[in-house]
Amino acid sequence: MAQSIMEYNGSAIVAMTGKECVAIAADRRLGVQAQTVSTNFQKMFQMSPKVIIGLPGLATDVITVANRLKFRLKLYNLREERDMEPKTMTNLISSFLYEKRFGPYFVEPIVAGLDSKNNPYVASTDLIGCPMETNDFVVGGTSSDQLFGMCESLYKPDMLYQSDLVIAMLSLDITFVSVDIWGWSYVFGSPDELFEAISQALLNAVDRDCLAGWGAVVHIIEKDKITTRELKARMD
Repeated sequence: MAQSIMEYNGSAIVAMTGKECVAIAADRRLGVQAQTVSTNFQKMFQMSPKVIIGLPGLATDVITVANRLKFRLKLYNLREERDMEPKTMTNLISSFLYEKRFGPYFVEPIVAGLDSKNNPYVASTDLIGCPMETNDFVVGGTSSDQLFGMCESLYKPDMLYQSDLVIAMLSLDITFVSVDIWGWSYVFGSPDELFEAISQALLNAVDRDCLAGWGAVVHIIEKDKITTRELKARMD
C-alpha cells in the first residue's frame, strides 16, 4: 500500500489546555519512512511570548512554513506594535495555507497559547488551512489515532500546573492521589498534573508508532513564563 507523504518523516504533536495554562508537546524523531535520520528535529516554534505552534508533516515543509510564518509575524508586529493573539495566529496560518491550496504545504499546524486574558487556547488546521478550535486538546502527526485514545483517557478540564495547584490544594487540604495506569504512575492533584497528563499521553502514543518517538519536548505556557522539559523515551 502506498504511503501518504504526510507520513514520510513521522511525527507526533499534542496540545492540551489547563487552568490559565496550556501545554504542547512533540516527539524528536526525523525519519525517512522506517529509517531514523535524526533524534533532535525541531517541530515546535515559539511565535510570541505566549504562543507556540507545532508543525507535524513533511520535514522540508515544516522548515519552510515555520520561516514564512515568522516573516509574516514580524510584519504584523511592525504594523500593529503588539504581540499576536493565538486566535489571530490560527487565522494567519489558515489564510497562509489556503493561498497554496492547489499545491499545498504538507503540514497540519497546531496552535497553543494564552490570550490577553490568560485563557488557554488550542487549535489545529489541515493542510489547506481549515481551522478546528476546541477547549480540551488537539493532536497531529502519524501518532494521531494513538494520541486521541490516550488524551481521552487522561485529560480532564482545568488541570493546574505548579504553584497555582499547590495553593489550591493547601487551601482545600487535598492530598495527592496516585493511580497506576498501564505501568505508569499518574499523579492526580500533583503540582505537575498538566505536565504528567500530556507527557504520558505522548510517550504511550509514540510507543505504538514506529515512525515517531525517540524522546520528546514539552512546553508549558503560563501567564508569566514558558517552562520547557525534555522527556526520555524508548530509543528503538
